[in-house]
Amino acid sequence: MVPPPDDEHDCGWKAYAKAQEAKLVEMGDKIAALERRFLEKKSEKRKGSKLPPPLPPKVDPTAATKARKRTQEFQARLDTEIVPVPVPDAQRTCAGCGGDKMRPVGSGKPSVVYEYVQPHFRKRVFRRETLSCRCGHIVTAPAPERVGEKTRYAPSFIAHLIVTKCADSIPQYRLERAYRNIGIPMSRSTMCSLLHRGGRELRPLQEAATALVPAAPDVHADETSMRQQDIEHRAFFWTFVTRDLVVYRYALDRSGDTPKKILGESQGRLVVDQHTGYNAVTRPGRRTRAGCIAHARRKIFEQREHPEAKEALDLISAIYLVERDAKEAGITGTSAHLALRRERSRPLFARLLRWGHRHRGAFEPRSGMGRAIRYLLKNFRALGCFLRFATIPPDNNIAEASLRRIALGRSNYLFVGNEEAGHNLAGLYTLVASCEKHGVNPIAYLTDVLMRVQTHPASKIGDLLPHRWKPPDSTART
Repeated sequence: MVPPPDDEHDCGWKAYAKAQEAKLVEMGDKIAALERRFLEKKSEKRKGSKLPPPLPPKVDPTAATKARKRTQEFQARLDTEIVPVPVPDAQRTCAGCGGDKMRPVGSGKPSVVYEYVQPHFRKRVFRRETLSCRCGHIVTAPAPERVGEKTRYAPSFIAHLIVTKCADSIPQYRLERAYRNIGIPMSRSTMCSLLHRGGRELRPLQEAATALVPAAPDVHADETSMRQQDIEHRAFFWTFVTRDLVVYRYALDRSGDTPKKILGESQGRLVVDQHTGYNAVTRPGRRTRAGCIAHARRKIFEQREHPEAKEALDLISAIYLVERDAKEAGITGTSAHLALRRERSRPLFARLLRWGHRHRGAFEPRSGMGRAIRYLLKNFRALGCFLRFATIPPDNNIAEASLRRIALGRSNYLFVGNEEAGHNLAGLYTLVASCEKHGVNPIAYLTDVLMRVQTHPASKIGDLLPHRWKPPDSTART
């Protein structure tokens, strides 16, 4: 009996060999990805990219006037010392006629030098008048307002602690050392206690900010992990970015419960990646799911050693070139922007999908390029959502950028102590990031609202959010 040719041979061992071969390809791609992650630069910029350089900032006369006004206000508040500098005796004789009766001209020629003054604490002792009557009645002047009962630290100091951690990502052990270097002994436990006291006092503002997210027509969302000291698994910080606010939420897991609690049954657009936790809020009748082309590009860019990847990367670069032209023309988010996308971006996106269909069968499904192509083709509807709505960008970079402060904090202070600490930190992150979004000085803002939130009417608590806040003094903004 003549044995069948090798290509017609079929048995369990042949199927096993094919499965092992596919698994070997997958493991090779994973090892290559790990090597790139730890050994190569993380930048996704390509040599010879077709993207032009970034647009130079446009000169806005109104913004320039406001900037000059802020500079003048800063100069007016600056502690200024006038130091007279006399002309040396050797130069007080006229070089022309030899006379020694030289007269002063004006108030002198100024030369400005800015000096660094070492930071310091100021201790304020409130001597509260005490009066007594012959009948034995005693009355004492009221104590100064405080953040919580019996604290000895002013709102400005607590605001500084919050901004130092939530904006600058400086852990408290470093701040403790910095205070010690200027001669101020303060323990980490005291700083931690003050930070979380501020978080508890400002929690109504976090709740008010969260309540505004469902009303936003466009929301960007993302999440990243964080270690919690008293549990084994990872907890997560979620971010929800709207036009007005950057809202953070802390949760013990990555399930869809958090998006469901935040967005509920609201409608509009939700720009996210393909994490299944967002499925509950992107069903029919809920929010329209918009994908992130930057995610698809990243997966293709990681396989750039394949020559087929260049065409796809060039097409995505051309899509972003359309966005740049819209920004340069000042039509971002308008109907003209949508028309420009339909005219130029839609054919480019269609060519990108055709590229995926053309090369889908050339790579193992479990290989790196196979997974990148499958991601593109499987999620084409969400990825192309920007072609139907002018107000959403083609990517979710806004939400990803808002998580950078979490990633920096994770590298510096490593973990949160417990769930309540995570919730406090999320609320403080919300206020600091929203201040930065609107150009509000977060220290001035927190110094003010830490006191006002205690007596402000609960029904109008939203007036104290960063995008609605009115400083008590016009010089509070920087």
